[in-house]
Amino acid sequence: MHIEEGALAPDFTLPASNGEQVSLSDFRGKQVLLYFYPKDLTASCTTQACNFRDANPEFSAHNTVILGISTDPVKRHLTFIEKHNLPFLLLADEEHEVSELYGVWQKKSMYGKQYMGIVRSTFLIDAEGMLVKEWRKVKVKGHIEAALAYIQEQS
Repeated sequence: MHIEEGALAPDFTLPASNGEQVSLSDFRGKQVLLYFYPKDLTASCTTQACNFRDANPEFSAHNTVILGISTDPVKRHLTFIEKHNLPFLLLADEEHEVSELYGVWQKKSMYGKQYMGIVRSTFLIDAEGMLVKEWRKVKVKGHIEAALAYIQEQS
């Protein structure tokens, strides 16, 4: 599945780190920076989450909410949030249904072994729920700055 920029972003509901079921549509009226990442408490994912944490006030100033999604369970998300003082919700996509919906659940390879997993990707969804920008196969270094610069340009 591949979603298109300019189309309505697929809505979903997932368990969140705040103990609630959270839907994308809950955030209508705000932009949502929806980022998919492979695994809590790993080096690159920690760097990415901490970069988002540090830039969160700037995103908030542009009416943008950050939501992170991985296949980790809520309990692991809570450990990740507590350890790194993350100010945004992490959503548990344990059955990778939303990851498949957004086309980020793909075949990956590490040390010669192939497996299915999340390909690091970010989607910017506007206040009406339209997908306005996507970043796929994201490299952590410089990504948060690029996303913030794009949002600032659009303001």
